[in-house]
Amino acid sequence: MIGKLKGMVDSFGDDWVLIDCGGVCYEVHCSSRTLQSLPRVGEAAVVFIETILREDLIRLFGFATEAEKSWFLLLTTVQGVGARVALSILSVLTPAELSSAVALQDKAMVGRANGVGPKLAVRIVTELKGKVPAIGAIDAGTLGLQTALGEGVAKSNVADAVSALTNLGYSSAQASAALARVVAKEGEDAATEKLIRLGLRELST
Repeated sequence: MIGKLKGMVDSFGDDWVLIDCGGVCYEVHCSSRTLQSLPRVGEAAVVFIETILREDLIRLFGFATEAEKSWFLLLTTVQGVGARVALSILSVLTPAELSSAVALQDKAMVGRANGVGPKLAVRIVTELKGKVPAIGAIDAGTLGLQTALGEGVAKSNVADAVSALTNLGYSSAQASAALARVVAKEGEDAATEKLIRLGLRELST
């Protein structure tokens, strides 16, 4: 079983890359995010591999990080999510953003991916809730804030600050992470305006 490939980038396709490992070129299917992160043709690359075997084919899927690979495996446990749909989701959402979407039960965020309709988005966030902490790329403070927001129990000033930051174009994962750090320092009773100001400062560093 192939777990990782180290070699030279030979060429790119729409959703794949050829990795030359000592003269043997492996075709590896990747998310657009992973493809964009790879070096140029002729340069050395490392990709984490998941191999899918079927009666009629053997296909390699590659990932820039182990977290992305873990999310691929987790996503494909959901009924209706095959390898292509999982890659589509990973093309538009980082592991941290996926962790946020599941923690907040944010079906709209997951629904941004091609091939993910409203019903499938609901199934994904519902079935994966509770499984994310094992592989989620967010710390305990961020996850705690996101869970409180998702369950409607976060204080209004904190919830309003998160909303304000997301309205400015930041993802809910970015806003929650920044405000979790602010709340840890300033306390959850800080004024909304102060939380927004300090949150913006966290996001700019």
